[in-house]
Amino acid sequence: MNLSVEQGVKVQVIIRWTHSFTKIFHVGFAIIFLLLIGLDLYAFLGLKLILVNHTAWLKNSIYIAYWLVSLSLPLLFMTNPDAFRRPTSELNLFVILANVWMIVGISKLVFIISLFGEDIYRFGFAIYQKLSGTQDFSSGFLPARRKFIGQTALVLASLPFLSLTYGLVKGRYLYKIHRKQIYFEDLPEEFDGFTIAQISDVHSGSLDDHEEVAKAMDMIQSLESDVIVFTGDLVNTFADEFDPWAHHFKRLEAPYGKFSVLGNHDYGHYHRWENEMDKRANFDKLIMHHAATGFDLMRDEARTIEKNGQSICLLGVENWGMGFGRLGDIDKALENVPEKAFKVLLSHDPTHWEYVVKNHEKNVHLTLSGHTHGMQMGIELPGFKWSPIQYKYPKWSDLHKENNKYLYINRGFGVLGYRGRVGIWPEITHIELRKGTPGKSV
Repeated sequence: MNLSVEQGVKVQVIIRWTHSFTKIFHVGFAIIFLLLIGLDLYAFLGLKLILVNHTAWLKNSIYIAYWLVSLSLPLLFMTNPDAFRRPTSELNLFVILANVWMIVGISKLVFIISLFGEDIYRFGFAIYQKLSGTQDFSSGFLPARRKFIGQTALVLASLPFLSLTYGLVKGRYLYKIHRKQIYFEDLPEEFDGFTIAQISDVHSGSLDDHEEVAKAMDMIQSLESDVIVFTGDLVNTFADEFDPWAHHFKRLEAPYGKFSVLGNHDYGHYHRWENEMDKRANFDKLIMHHAATGFDLMRDEARTIEKNGQSICLLGVENWGMGFGRLGDIDKALENVPEKAFKVLLSHDPTHWEYVVKNHEKNVHLTLSGHTHGMQMGIELPGFKWSPIQYKYPKWSDLHKENNKYLYINRGFGVLGYRGRVGIWPEITHIELRKGTPGKSV
């Protein structure tokens, strides 16, 4: 194939850009790898102090285990970087290592922070001694590290270790029902007391216990909700992930129907497909899953729910999220919806509400979302909620109201990445629509 001079120049530019990007990527990874090794060495020195009086066999066994876990994931990345780009739909070596590495890594971080606090004290005390002329140089510039501080740090580090391990083994299936009554002045009278059961983020590729999933289905069915809705992310990436679980979701029933929308993971964007036809076939099968399990999938569409001569409108849009694709078209969904109709919107990502829906000229009374999972870890106490996800999503769970419009964010049914949950348990939402003063909503 002959290239023109101009085409040849463009090819050379692309090659140079590719080489530059690859070089920057490798340099960036090398810096991160060295930083991790530095932190590992810092924690290792603290661990050695704690084990100083133990037998050589015990110490060597712990040291070997420590470095095997610490280096496993970085070495896997160096030898097989594609493993990081594959969807985690199976319990393979990478998934196991990633979860163990994460649990140990978070525990190690707590251990390091505890040791670092003492080191700041040691350094400050050494400076004070030097300036006051009372320093004993026989023991070096810094005072020796105290063993009990290391032991205390180890105890503190054991808390996230035990919690995250419990979350991995048990927490992922501790389904909780969250009940909300939301009041609207313009709710049609016939819908006063109308109930909606919501689930979100099933991520069926990460499910592995049929008995627990069956129990969750029983919990949903026991609510006897008027409508059941699913707000996206049926799979991690592959439609086949849902095959073993479809019969569970098929048996869900509600008198006014089951409705669903797509989430960012449902489009197959997180896999490098051999060709566009394979990606399309995967997506088509996922669409079929919704129909086969009795869910009416809405893609920028509206449905009217009628009851004794009155009605409300249910809207559903394609995924729209900051950083996760803006496919949803709320205007298209609203095209044939009466202005004064009472509207409930299913939209997977809560940033859609934040950036579009709450400021939309047409009033969408209630939006139901998911997506955040509450990061699957955090603290929820009466009057206090915290999760690391709040630094990315200020609205990450529960009920919110602005501009006289409501948003409810489900904490998610399944898991992704870390295959457990700590503090932020998997959620089944039961919402009751009530006619009355909005301030009463609880």
